[in-house]
Amino acid sequence: DVPFKCSSGCFDHILHATQGLVTRAYTDELWNMALSKIIAVLRTHSSYCDDPDLVLELKNLIVIFADTLQGFGFPVNRLFDLLFEVRDQYNETLLKKWALVFREIFELDNYSPIPVETEEEYKLVVSRFPFHDAEIEKQDFPKKLPMSQSVPQIYTQVKEFIYASLKFSESLHRSSTEIDDMLRKSTNLLLTRTLSSCLQNLIKKPHIGLTELVQIIINTTHLEQACRYLEEFITNITNVSPETVHTTRLYGLSTFKDARHAAEGEIYTKLNQKIDEFIQLADYEWGMAESDGRASGYLMDLINFLRSTFQVFTHLPGKVAQTACMSACKHLSTSLMQMLLDTELKQISMGAIQQFNLDVIQCECDWPSSICDR
Repeated sequence: DVPFKCSSGCFDHILHATQGLVTRAYTDELWNMALSKIIAVLRTHSSYCDDPDLVLELKNLIVIFADTLQGFGFPVNRLFDLLFEVRDQYNETLLKKWALVFREIFELDNYSPIPVETEEEYKLVVSRFPFHDAEIEKQDFPKKLPMSQSVPQIYTQVKEFIYASLKFSESLHRSSTEIDDMLRKSTNLLLTRTLSSCLQNLIKKPHIGLTELVQIIINTTHLEQACRYLEEFITNITNVSPETVHTTRLYGLSTFKDARHAAEGEIYTKLNQKIDEFIQLADYEWGMAESDGRASGYLMDLINFLRSTFQVFTHLPGKVAQTACMSACKHLSTSLMQMLLDTELKQISMGAIQQFNLDVIQCECDWPSSICDR
């Protein structure tokens, strides 16, 4: 910095002390040429940087450089325009970093309600995540909170991202409104792009079963409810009221709703796939002389599975549980009908029809209709 500072001083001294030997136009042309080369080098090298700390360090150097040259009377608007490009690059590196953080959190989650043994454990959880439930608060210890451990971890990491994003705004001579807008836009990208992508990938993973999907739906519900606290968190940092006309709102609501709908759809798909697995075990003897007098074993196993599964669904919103139940009912009835209409089936004995009828009656009698009627 020192040699450049001295040379700038020399330009200023020559301009005022040599009576036209060096003109302002000459110094401006020389500065514009130097500035173009500087910006080209900074733009090229910053585009390859994937470490947010290094990008932040580069930003700080550009700010110092720009403030120094501005003090000598040189126009530095192009440098501050470059900072907007560097800011975008910084946000991209942050998003990539937090994508890894989110994925690790999801991989380590056990997708079970958080157990709390003592008052201290309960306070520790709610200090990290804004959870309030009057009924659960009345319960004696030990007790369980409805969300799994990934929820407070994700919430905490979103706040850490906001802090990291704020660092770029320091020393940029921006108003509180501009800083607030930058924070909200970068947080929106984190929620709608990074976190949303991680959730969608998680839902599609083969090892995520019905129980895990139910927990994911519960988790996204609580994260959606917590978005308003993230809005307040940004407001407390910037002191800009969310009621301001041009304030950008957080889009976390749509992110978690989309993830929840994807999880619901995956529940219906996996449930039908499980029914298909039981159906494949059906081995009707279509020429049997008489029925066994009781429902087939595969069907009893299927009904027991559905009963235990639908019990887990009681934690879901009523419409979701009801749709899952009705979807399973329709899929099973269609599959049974397809057995009878199979083109390869040439002949059916009366005994086989009686056995099939027993299975259908068993479905009617034992189907867990309490869930469907919710």
